[in-house]
Amino acid sequence: MLLYKIITRTYFLAIKLAAVFNEKAAKMIKGRRNLFTLLRQNIDENSRYIWFHCASLGEFEQGRPLIEAIKKQIEAKSLNYRILVTFFSPSGYEIRKNYKYADYVTYLPFDTPSNAKKFIDIVNPVSAIFVKYEIWHYFLQEIKNRSIPAYLISAVFRENQIFFKFYGKFYLQAFKSFKTIFVQNEFSEVLLKKHGINNTLVAGDTRIDRVIDVSRETYNNQILEKYCLDKKCLVFGSTWRADERFIIEFINKHKNDFSYIIAPHEVTEENILFIEKNIKLKTGRLSKLKTIENLPDVIIIDSIGILSKVYRYASLAYVGGGFGKGIHNVLEPAVYGIPVVFGPNHKKFFEAIQLLELGAAFSFNSYTELVNIINNTIYDSQKLLNIANLLKMYFSQNAQSTLKILNKMSLM
Repeated sequence: MLLYKIITRTYFLAIKLAAVFNEKAAKMIKGRRNLFTLLRQNIDENSRYIWFHCASLGEFEQGRPLIEAIKKQIEAKSLNYRILVTFFSPSGYEIRKNYKYADYVTYLPFDTPSNAKKFIDIVNPVSAIFVKYEIWHYFLQEIKNRSIPAYLISAVFRENQIFFKFYGKFYLQAFKSFKTIFVQNEFSEVLLKKHGINNTLVAGDTRIDRVIDVSRETYNNQILEKYCLDKKCLVFGSTWRADERFIIEFINKHKNDFSYIIAPHEVTEENILFIEKNIKLKTGRLSKLKTIENLPDVIIIDSIGILSKVYRYASLAYVGGGFGKGIHNVLEPAVYGIPVVFGPNHKKFFEAIQLLELGAAFSFNSYTELVNIINNTIYDSQKLLNIANLLKMYFSQNAQSTLKILNKMSLM
């Protein structure tokens, strides 16, 4: 417990210091100014709140199917319930602060006993739903003390996580604050039970429901449709500089072989200029392309929020992050039945391992390996058909996680 106090307070202090020169840290501090005042102004004391907490945008996308399913129930039955969504990171809050299915969206205050008490006093939620890894001790303790049912959804665990180290034992007590922990796979359930956590249920990954919904949404981009019409299209999604060294080399050496779409993870002027400067082909930013005439050789996605839809134009997708902290969402492209390629840092991602074992995804360590994977996949029509069929079966078998969770919850 003492270690937790030291770690969290040191972390929060570091964010305050970093805010002087780091834009993301500055947003975290600025976004929490007057938080409790605004919370009091926006929370309706006569309504009952179901509270969702997500660390960032990725966790929000996991929780989103459940949020929307609950909201539809509330509206269909004209119930006096409202949805509160909180974020820890600005990468989630800034993009979803106007999310239409939430009645109020805000930052979560930093985890201290006084903040937790004040927050719960104001919101007084009837239930609390945390997504994936969000284990904030003081908030969970306050929830437990008030007998508010709490749930953890789409959780996935590995033996090497801090929760199962000798110095992280207090997390195991925090897990007992949840009424139910909905895990993605049986291994996670077995691991938790091995450590005395029995309030578990295997329910799968709600992101699968989300990407299926996105794939069914109408999205017609005439420019991208025309651009990808005559050639096989490679979409490089959520890329970092470490990914782009491979991507740029590949494009420069295979100039006329494919259509290319690049969506950098950080959509900053610096990142886009780097790509434009180093690619030896005509590039164009999607937001600047107004007609289907004289399209560039490479299109750069310079906005946030459309990548999951853009993947529908791909013949093969490269998902970034595999040479950094970890890969991004591989389910977003896979739902369209196309092969997915990513770097070596994927072992923490259960869905990536599943797709690798299925034969629908491929990992590489070097440029030569990347070239071989693309060439041995994208030109093999039978292989592409097999992958499409395997992915169709995969998503069919793993859908409906949201319904499984909803049926086991006592929210209203």
